[in-house]
Amino acid sequence: MELVIRGADVIDGTGQARYRADVAVDGGRIAAIVPEGSGARPTAPRTVEADGLALAPGFIDMHAHSDLALLRDPDHSAKAAQGVTLEVIGQDGLSYAPVDDRTLAQIRTAITGWNGDGSDIDFTWRTVGEFLDRLDHGFDGRGIAVNAAYLIPQGTVRMLALGWEDRDATPAEVERMKALVAEGLEQGAVGLSSGLTYTPGMYASDAELTELCRVVAAYDGYYCPHHRSYGAGALRAYEEMVALSREAGCALHLAHATMNFDLNKGRAPELLALLDAAIADGADITLDTYPYLPGCTTLAAMLPSWAAEGGPDAALARLRDDAEAERIRHIMEEEGADGCHGVPIDWDTIEISGVNDPALTGYVGKTVAANARERAEAPWVTARRLLLDDHLGPTILQHVGHEENVQAIMQHPAHTGGSDGILNGAKPHPRAYGTFPQYLGRYVRELGVLTLEECVAHLTARPAARLRLPDRGRIREGHRADLVLFDPETVAAGSTFEAPRTLPTGIPHVLIDGRFVIEDGRRTDVLAGRAIRRA
Repeated sequence: MELVIRGADVIDGTGQARYRADVAVDGGRIAAIVPEGSGARPTAPRTVEADGLALAPGFIDMHAHSDLALLRDPDHSAKAAQGVTLEVIGQDGLSYAPVDDRTLAQIRTAITGWNGDGSDIDFTWRTVGEFLDRLDHGFDGRGIAVNAAYLIPQGTVRMLALGWEDRDATPAEVERMKALVAEGLEQGAVGLSSGLTYTPGMYASDAELTELCRVVAAYDGYYCPHHRSYGAGALRAYEEMVALSREAGCALHLAHATMNFDLNKGRAPELLALLDAAIADGADITLDTYPYLPGCTTLAAMLPSWAAEGGPDAALARLRDDAEAERIRHIMEEEGADGCHGVPIDWDTIEISGVNDPALTGYVGKTVAANARERAEAPWVTARRLLLDDHLGPTILQHVGHEENVQAIMQHPAHTGGSDGILNGAKPHPRAYGTFPQYLGRYVRELGVLTLEECVAHLTARPAARLRLPDRGRIREGHRADLVLFDPETVAAGSTFEAPRTLPTGIPHVLIDGRFVIEDGRRTDVLAGRAIRRA
């Protein structure tokens, strides 16, 4: 044995009661589990005295936006310090593979608010397989901070097949998209994501999406949609995704599933009843959430979809045109743009969380309305200027959530944890640094919404099952030694809306493949992460 963790309270991921045991690690796997009093205690050159700390499988972030951060930051403590040992990237239908030279330039501009413009990244890949290989290589061939699985982004695939046009795909274009999805799955992607309030993915019809999901089903992957509305049409949008996935025979995982805006306050039970009925009828459905109220996205995402047709350059041209800009304002403020989920935008709820241009940092940390009041101008004037001056780069926090909905959804048996963490910007959402300790500290210890055993199952075994990873997500002999030692009495998110990059407390040790990435509360120089490919 290489390592023994002695006297830990093992929370094995199954949801069953914890038990005291010694856990031995060898060759990157769990080699032995010896419950207290059941036999000779294992020995090894290295021993960690747990002294009653909880030992859990590594946490799996089912919704991450670390697509470039994993290649930019070898430390990546934002996730490693939370106990995250695997992230699922390629979310919301927009990421960096598969691409060609044209679409790579477009996607870098379109999601610069999520990941920066990528000027510090050597984009040596074009295919999904090449991107996964790049993650394996990591830094000087040593790997990356945590493991990563990849979803093929449907919006990016649509860019390749027909650009940024708001129209139905031709049969030939659908066939090309299906071939691209199949190729990405063969190269190791675990499924397909969509961002159906983001362009150009939102231009796809249900029939088009169903055809792509049939391909995903054939490879035993899953479909992960950010569906068409979290606001005025939220329940209809969920119904659409359930029906679509069932028509295709494809497993469904609902991204950051919630019910937002005032018109959906208290309506989570309606969503859960819909899911329960489908699951009882044989549907394969899971979902993820983050344990916070505000959402986080880009300011450009709030625009009506027609304003972005043709791509980022076309969107900027429309914003420069006074007549077009007034049309955009009218729809956003008075009718409710599809980019804002069909709800008229309330500029007092839109907080600027990050910009790319340092000259614009004075806008960060204040709502669009507050920024406008400082400048004695209308909020749309402020928002329009920010979009133009920062080339669509601003990220936002959108304060539209409801605590009763958050708590109801996180208790559902199909629930898993996902940070939806955007790491870019001066004042990111604290969920990027705090989601998993927030679950364990606030919602388990302080509020009792979940038991500790239940919560760990939501963060480990359930996501591993969705990802079809038979040797992760549980503490069992032979499983990968992706492990987290934490103190249930002190674990807490350090990140706040005022100081969002503060690391958590109460998580002294994190291991990936039996190697310490966090040791005694400090980040080591170990790069044990790799691309986790579809089995």
